[in-house]
Amino acid sequence: MTFQILGVRFHRYTRRQAVEQILHWLAEKSPRMVITAGPEFVMMAKQQPEVLRMAQRADLVTPDGIGVVWAARRQGRPVEERVTGVELVLDLLETAQQRGEKSRVYILGARPEVLENCLSVMRQRYPGLEFAGRDGFFPAAEAESVVQEIAAFAPSIWLVGLGQPRQERFIVEWHGSLPPCVAIGVGGSIDVWSGAVKRAPAIFRKLNVEWLYRLLKQPSRWRRQLALPRFAWQVLRGADRRS
Repeated sequence: MTFQILGVRFHRYTRRQAVEQILHWLAEKSPRMVITAGPEFVMMAKQQPEVLRMAQRADLVTPDGIGVVWAARRQGRPVEERVTGVELVLDLLETAQQRGEKSRVYILGARPEVLENCLSVMRQRYPGLEFAGRDGFFPAAEAESVVQEIAAFAPSIWLVGLGQPRQERFIVEWHGSLPPCVAIGVGGSIDVWSGAVKRAPAIFRKLNVEWLYRLLKQPSRWRRQLALPRFAWQVLRGADRRS
């Protein structure tokens, strides 16, 4: 059920399978870590051994990016779909509510006003679940007090949107200080859930060029997007070496 892209292990789960796996972990109350990884994360892991170790430590790594789906197909081990953080979490919360799960969800990240909007949206959409949160703008010296606040809430689901790889680093460092929960790195999803950032129109998602829409809306992302051609080149070089 796993495959590797440039040294990073991914799980061959559909979004539905990933949701069921996380719900199983919630039922058994075991501490787990989920990473949603696209080409940018893979390139970070290739360049930074610490990031690769975090990926190896994760209990579930989903293919969050069409580049990863493409690379898996080139290896002859295709995956059924992308499993993005923004959709995975919504499906998870929806399913938990439908099944009457009393999940407690703590959201860490984003600007204060964005976080408050996100919490308001979540509470309205999933009234059967309990939500709390803290913005992501705090100095490193306050990290311990932030974690104490999270621990006092005792979440079963901990959503961390501090950007990669900071969020994964934070989870690895502090997960053990919390009651058992499933920690999921969600990147910029909080902005999307709050309505502060709009997802790409359906046509962009259908054509698998959501990255292009984000670049058009935020030209300042161009430096980050340079990881995409580098990723493709590394995948192609690896294929050439194997042939």
